[in-house]
Order: sequence, then structure tokens, then C-alpha cells
Amino acid sequence: MAPARFQPSSIKNKIKREEVSRKLKKTKSRAKLQKRLDQAKVEANDPAAKKKRISENVPRTLDNTREADPAMLSAAGPSSAQHAEFSNDIASDPFADYFNFTQDPTIPPKVLITTSAKASKGTYEFCDELVGVFPGAEFIRRKKGKGFEMGRIAGWAAGRGYKHLLVVNEDMKKPNAITLVYLPDGPMAYFKLTSIELTKQIYGHARATPHNPELVLNNFSTTLGHGIGRMFQTLFPPLPEFQGRQVVALHNQRDFLFFRRHRYAFRSPEKVALQEIGPRFTLKLRWLKRGLPAVQNFGASPDALEISTGIEELPEPEPLPQEEASIPEQDEESEVKPPEPLPVRNPPKDNEYIWRWKPELETTRKTFFL
Repeated sequence: MAPARFQPSSIKNKIKREEVSRKLKKTKSRAKLQKRLDQAKVEANDPAAKKKRISENVPRTLDNTREADPAMLSAAGPSSAQHAEFSNDIASDPFADYFNFTQDPTIPPKVLITTSAKASKGTYEFCDELVGVFPGAEFIRRKKGKGFEMGRIAGWAAGRGYKHLLVVNEDMKKPNAITLVYLPDGPMAYFKLTSIELTKQIYGHARATPHNPELVLNNFSTTLGHGIGRMFQTLFPPLPEFQGRQVVALHNQRDFLFFRRHRYAFRSPEKVALQEIGPRFTLKLRWLKRGLPAVQNFGASPDALEISTGIEELPEPEPLPQEEASIPEQDEESEVKPPEPLPVRNPPKDNEYIWRWKPELETTRKTFFL
């Protein structure tokens, strides 16, 4: 290295300093290029030298420097140890029993999509996109005023056969969060929502069809990640309709969940391309709670009948089981009373956190949780 008095920073004249800096930079670039050319000649005659250089010069990234997590499952090939590890994960997951498929695998689960109070046009447009993504989704506008808390809506939906409640929150007239509630008993997850692009904003997008899409979950490697992945699994029917050639992908990278929807385009028997349908957005888990959303002063609010008829364009309730819908025996002279209306489940007043994001969790960029 040249002495300090010959460094460009020691030259007071600006024009001269810039000229010397350009010459030094040009000299370093030539030397670097010559070194690469010489190295290429050596590796052309000795392929083993190139393999050795590539194996030794592995760039450090946030993904390959991730700290070891005891809850992380092995991504190796199938083996008896891996199967045992996966079985232990299922056994230790308190919510594994929630995510099972006992109904017809071709029937999509019912999903109720609504918004926060006083939603704007942009939020309604995003909800319309979500209705097209989930085969069994239905959008109902949320009324204003008391008695329409999220916990009450969750209880109303659980009593009418809905399997999920999805609430889109907004801030500054833009969607900014999603609360996903698994019915009838929870859990519920809260995600921050960013980077939204609707279908009409994607250049050259494909048109969606009503077929049940295929679901791809990528990189959900921890116990918490398996729970979140199973929650998204239950939004879609277990048996997709492959003739629709549609695929929904959720890619987890550094705890950001990237949502994409594509269609397979078979160019030839050997080649296939992907054409994006949309929408696209990014989720980040903020917390996971047990049970349904809490409702304060549940007994002081309107009764179940008023709640069940207060949402616009509500579907008719499903028939009750025989033991619940039966009418008590009465004398012939007495008046026969109609069955009671379907009650709303009483949501809990407090919820227990299963997992919660805190600012101190991001003190290191090498720790991830999904």
C-alpha cells in the first residue's frame, strides 16, 4: 500500500485528488480482471480447482447463518428418524387436533370474510379478491355500531357452520392487517398485511376459474410454522381440481409469508410455465391466541336474536341437530311454542397468547420462528 502522503485523501487540490482517485480505481480494476482471467485459465485445465473454489467461497446470507432452533424440523430425505421427529412434533402440538379433515375432501370449507368497522373502497376491493381465492368464501359487509364486535360475529358464524372467520383491517383507508379465526373454538392469528397488488395491477395476468386450487406451503419448518401452515391448509379443500391448473403458494422467508397464485401453462409436453393470476401480498405473523376473539361486557349487549339478524344479507341458519331442534311435548289445548333461535356462542373475555412478536425478538437477524 502506498504511503499516507500519496493517498488521494491527502491531496488538497480537488481536481488533482479526483484525477489520482480515478487512476487508482482503474489500476485496481485492471488487476482484479487480470487475476480472474489467470484463474479462469487454470480452472479450464483443472476442473477440480473450480469445484474447490466454489465450495470454499460460500457467501454468508441471513438464511444460511440462521441460528439453530430446537423446534426446527429436519429437511433431509425420508427416514425413520425424520418420521419419528415429525410424529413427536404432531404429538406436542396442542392444536394438531383442530386441523383435521373429516368431511368430503372435495367440499371447500365455509369461510366468512368481513372487514373492520367503517371500511373503505380499497378494503372492499381486496375482500372481493380474497373471495375468488378461497373456494368456500363468502363476503358480508360489517354493520356499524355496538353488538357487531368480532367475537360476536365469530360466535354467530360458528353456529352456522363456518369454519373460518377472516377479518381485513385497514389504516389510512388501506388494508393493513388480517385476523384469521379458526372456528368453532379457535385458535386465531393476527398478520400484518403489506405489498398488496390486486389482479388488475398485475401486467399480463391470467383469469381465475372456479376450480379448487392446489396449495403449496414452502419452508414452514418449525413447530409454530407447522401450526400456521395447517391453519392455511384448512382454508382450502384437501382434494384440488387439477384440471383447473391453478396453484396457490405460500412461501415463508425470514418469517415473511409471500402469497402468490398462478396457473400452469403447458407450452409443450416437456416445458411448463407459470402465469400469475393474482392477487399478491405479504403477511407477517404478530401473534397467535387460543380461543375466539374476546368480547367485553357480553351480557350487557343486545341479545342473540338481534345479533343474528343484524348483519346485512345473512344466509339462513343451518338446521339444528335433532336433540337441539326438538319441540317439547305439550298438551293439545296448550299453545305450541316455536323452537328458540340459534344462540351465539359466548366468546371468552380474555385470550391466552400462544406466541407473540416483540420488538426485542429482532435484535438479531439470525433468529426466525416459522
